[in-house]
Amino acid sequence: MRALVTIQRVKAITVIPDSDFLEAAHIMGWTCVVKKGEFREGDLGVYFEVDSFLPIDPRYEFLRASSYRENDDGFGRRPGFRIRTAKMRGQLSQGLFLPLARFPELSGAVEGDDVTEKLGVRKWYIPETAGAGGTIIGERPFGIPASDEIRLQSALELLDELRGKPYYITTKMDGTSGIVYYIDGKIGCCSRNKEIRDEADALYWSPVYCYGLKEKLAAYGKNIVLTGEICGPGIQKNKLRLPSLAWYVFDVKDWDSGAYLPYDRALEICASFGIPFVPLEERGDSFAYSLEELLEKARGKYPSGLDKEGIVVRDAMSPKAVSFKVLNNDALLKEKD
Repeated sequence: MRALVTIQRVKAITVIPDSDFLEAAHIMGWTCVVKKGEFREGDLGVYFEVDSFLPIDPRYEFLRASSYRENDDGFGRRPGFRIRTAKMRGQLSQGLFLPLARFPELSGAVEGDDVTEKLGVRKWYIPETAGAGGTIIGERPFGIPASDEIRLQSALELLDELRGKPYYITTKMDGTSGIVYYIDGKIGCCSRNKEIRDEADALYWSPVYCYGLKEKLAAYGKNIVLTGEICGPGIQKNKLRLPSLAWYVFDVKDWDSGAYLPYDRALEICASFGIPFVPLEERGDSFAYSLEELLEKARGKYPSGLDKEGIVVRDAMSPKAVSFKVLNNDALLKEKD
């Protein structure tokens, strides 16, 4: 499970103009609005990342008016509190930061500890499709990778890891993750977490039928896993305004070696199959961006004129060695349940 709730240290406290009761706490690469005087620089606290879904608990009741929701996370429908990007008194707040003293069950926890499971927090899942994606026949097969890029603000060390290396930046497409695999002569399709039965009208099999992949993958003859974003009518409000379904690949994995293919080779394979790759925004020989510069680059629009979801930044030679997303804050603030 992704580390949604961690113990973090306050890097700095800054004033929010015209606010008598609130101030801004800076944690990792994030900024959270907190009660004035609740934290000092250097204090430890519990940080709940955006899209955390908190269980019903008296400690979170102050969130009820703004954040109460019901969500099906694969373990049944349940009530709770969803953490979202918000703006308070003109200050962007990305996440929830609470004093460690409120959580006696976390006694002995130190900076960086993942306490997601201890606090019963799960990820909020936005319903991605308006209709059925297909018939589930099991869990995503073992070894087939899931797609869940880390947000840069939660891992600022990735900037230093990529600095000076060849890189590429792609547009983060707004759809639903779809996986197609060809292993030992078998072709299969998965949603983010489930394997789907082969049915021509199943959303998650649309890449296979749209691009004729049964024949193409059999002719290719090598074990391979392709992961991409299915976009179009009925998916995430179709912000791209596509007239029909399309699949934008962002990962190509050689199954036998276990390696993700470099950008150029992945692009070449997708072109040979007639599959679009996620749009390239920039490519360079020596990465040198700061967090602030990438946040600005993540802003912008799709060709439809609607806010894009953000960008994904990767090592051009080894895509999974360093890989992270930077989301568009303009889009996050407009997001509706």
